[in-house]
Amino acid sequence: MRTWYTVDSDDFRHLPQYQGHPTRSKKQTLHSNTELSAEFLLGVEGFRSWMGRHDHAVTLFLISDLLENDKFSSLLEGLLNTFGERLTVGCHGHSHRSWSAWGEDVEGFSAMLTTSTALLQQSAGSSFRPFFRAPNGYIAPWMAQVLAEHGYTVDSSVNPSWLVRYKTGGSSWKSVNSAMVQAGMVERPWKTRFGLPVTGPALFRFPLSLIAKRAWTAAPLPLKQDEVFEVSNHRTNLVTLYCHILDFAKEAGAWTPPEA
Repeated sequence: MRTWYTVDSDDFRHLPQYQGHPTRSKKQTLHSNTELSAEFLLGVEGFRSWMGRHDHAVTLFLISDLLENDKFSSLLEGLLNTFGERLTVGCHGHSHRSWSAWGEDVEGFSAMLTTSTALLQQSAGSSFRPFFRAPNGYIAPWMAQVLAEHGYTVDSSVNPSWLVRYKTGGSSWKSVNSAMVQAGMVERPWKTRFGLPVTGPALFRFPLSLIAKRAWTAAPLPLKQDEVFEVSNHRTNLVTLYCHILDFAKEAGAWTPPEA
């Protein structure tokens, strides 16, 4: 058993309270569609600092509309040059749309993947991997075959907790997992403990934060640079953990994920 560390690239403007969700997106963001927040920029530097203090393999799930910002493109290039094959890039959608909250839209989802995949391949080059994570964790069974048709081999969107089962578009986490397997993909669900989330926002929401910290510090040894291929190997048991770039801006840029 090993641990796969992953990081999502949401800036404030990507959050469902601002955009991408049919009922939750009600607030107006202070930032434009291409502007990077000061907190996001601080988070990138915090992420860079954390990466420099360990030798874990890490996958950055990237929202590809960030690449419309020249500064971010430059930052990504710098990260990839610094950390080489230890840092890989997966797809987190193009604009962070909560796909399963809108009902089935195969054509729209396919068009998004075409755009996002091309941008990521161009910007990340050999660091790109055909790994997908649904924005906000909104994943439904109908999305599996579309992902496979676009060449994706791994999905990491399932948060198998009863607290968030509504994100499956009226289905279930079991059905999503089965659809991925039937499409020939490997599903890498997020770590839970006692049926509760321990990744992403759960790291900071009391009392989930107490359970999350315990789960992270008790996690198995992380994958190394030459072991990233194991993510695509369905025979390999992995614990999947994730946090956000914005998390690294906490504590004035000094926050790092809990580790043993």
